[in-house]
This record gives sequence, C-alpha cells and structure tokens, in this order.
Amino acid sequence: DYGMGNRRSVQKALEHVGARAEITNDHEQLRRADGLVLPGVGAFPLAMRNLHELGLPDLIAGLVADRVPLLGICLGMQLLFERSDELQQTRGLGLLAGSVSGLATGGLRTPHIGWNEVSFHRSSPLIAGLPAAGCPFYHVHSLAARPSDPGDLLGTTEYGERFATIVGRGLVFGVQFHPEKSSAFGLRMLANFLRLCDRAASAARPTAASA
Repeated sequence: DYGMGNRRSVQKALEHVGARAEITNDHEQLRRADGLVLPGVGAFPLAMRNLHELGLPDLIAGLVADRVPLLGICLGMQLLFERSDELQQTRGLGLLAGSVSGLATGGLRTPHIGWNEVSFHRSSPLIAGLPAAGCPFYHVHSLAARPSDPGDLLGTTEYGERFATIVGRGLVFGVQFHPEKSSAFGLRMLANFLRLCDRAASAARPTAASA
C-alpha cells in the first residue's frame, strides 16, 4: 500500500481466485509474503515519492532478488521501469530496462479507456490457459512503457500505436490493463500469478531432509 488507487478492487479479485491478500506497507508483512502486487492509478512522480517515503523501493528490490514474484498493474507496471517523463523526469524502480512516455494515439481520444485486444508475443506462465490468438482486457491509461529489451515483451495492444501491455523478466511481471476489471480473462491471469507465487514459495522452503 502506497496510497495510489485501486487497491480494494485488486484485493477482492485476488481473494476471488483463492489468495489471502493483504493491503499493507508494513515491511515485516511484506517480507513474509509469497508474492507482491503493485497496483496503482495516478501520477508516476507522486507514486515514486510515496514509495520512497515508505522505504519500499529497496525492500521490493531485495524481495525480487530473493525470487519473490511481483506483479505491477497499470501505474504499477510503469513503476517497474527505469524512468518516466510524466510531468517531469522521474526515476522508477529500475526492475526492468526501459522508460515510460505518453501514448502516441494518432488523434484518438486520450486517455485510452475501455476494452482492447491484447496480442501475446511469447509464452509465459502468466498467460497460461488464455487464448493463444489474444483476448480483450480493460485499459485506462495515457502513458505507455517502452521496454529496452524485446525479450521482456509478452504482449501488446494497438491504440494509435502498438505498445507494451504485458512485460516480464524472471518473476517480475507487469500489465498495463486492469485484470481485476477484465472478467474471466483477468481472473485467469491473476490465478496464474497466484500459482507462480505458490511454486516460488514451495521452492524457497527447505525440504524435510534439509531442514
């Protein structure tokens, strides 16, 4: 919890797919978590300021290094990158290489609001069980992430330009759309993330023989 946006709706969606989801910025609670979800609606500079005031960037980076899965949603996806030019140049969490800038809509209405088709670029546990040809998700945004590494790109959407809507490297994932508002497809994606968290937690636990 860093005071930005749609926390309750994300929590309810996660609970719907079987997660025990807590809204918190308590460091000890976060260290005990099997996975982290970073949602958000609002401005990138304010979000980063709030995260720094709570001492969360270093904590998040440390948990990611310990192979705790992380999912950024909407603004939360943008925060995963190195920098954004929204309002001013602001450094992000730097967990993924690249930047965030305004969506080049080609005269289409901004922000981009509503259902739009997401095309998948490569397989990932995050999109397991979703139609290979792609499927619609609900978007609300006016900026887009620009990954530096094409290997981090899992999915794109077309709105004036083709832009990144799903990114991932290791156990760090981001989605520009709102899975919690995207009906069965969004719930399937959240359930996939929950399974990733369960697998990562199981791998991190000592076995009976080594305990």
